[in-house]
Amino acid sequence: MASTDSLTSPVLTFHDGNKIPQLGYGVWQVEDEVAERVVGEAFEVGYRHIDTAAIYGNEAGVGRAIASSGLPREDLFITTKLWNADQGAGNVVPAFEASLDKLGLDYVDLYLIHWLQPKRGLYVETWQELVKLQASGRVRSIGVSNFTVEAIQEIERESGVLPVINQVETHPYFPQGELRAFESSSGILHESWSPLGQGKDLLADPALKAIADKHDASIPQVVLAWHLALGNVVIPKSVTKERIAQNWASLNVRLDSEDLAAIAALDKGAAGRIGADPAVSDFA
Repeated sequence: MASTDSLTSPVLTFHDGNKIPQLGYGVWQVEDEVAERVVGEAFEVGYRHIDTAAIYGNEAGVGRAIASSGLPREDLFITTKLWNADQGAGNVVPAFEASLDKLGLDYVDLYLIHWLQPKRGLYVETWQELVKLQASGRVRSIGVSNFTVEAIQEIERESGVLPVINQVETHPYFPQGELRAFESSSGILHESWSPLGQGKDLLADPALKAIADKHDASIPQVVLAWHLALGNVVIPKSVTKERIAQNWASLNVRLDSEDLAAIAALDKGAAGRIGADPAVSDFA
């Protein structure tokens, strides 16, 4: 496979005019003391898009990596997320300011509502607070995570503002075709969490192995290349330097129509879901 030294991520444009690197680095389940090291390693490889969240407990570690990187702030794209317990009009700004302080930043590039929490019914007023944060300049773009079509339509109807992105579980066993079609028609970008299926059966799938062999690539690289080919923003996570670099090298993999058709055939529908269903899940 070709060298990764000169690789840069494709950049996608939000409907608000701001831009996001399509391949980012996620830090879910990374301990705070580890985050500084691995985010620094991701920067060294070439990543400039980092995805964290208040509930991950590692915003401070990410912030230390940013501070020690020497990289210009304008070259970085930093996402964090509002946790469920902080939904509601009076809670959003203090929670956001706590995240900003831990990150050591003056602004974040993208702020997301982490989960819909449908039974609590606070997502509309919470979204309206994110709209205000964007107007203040401390958040460049605002979006959602784990939202349904109906909820996205509702928050736009109530606020007049459409999220720029929806981050949800997406991988070849659960490709979210209907949701992605709605988002595409609405100008919303689709972002994938657990893009590698959390390293379970997906990474031993014989169809993916055949494609990987064809391209002299690994199965994770093929899956990430699939996300990129579909237009998904994708944020793989690893805490080993070698795999962080291997994931970045997925930018070298170019899948053809035959490959994409074979991967499309892996769709298991709802049976492929690993995580919680946003339409019915409420948890603190």
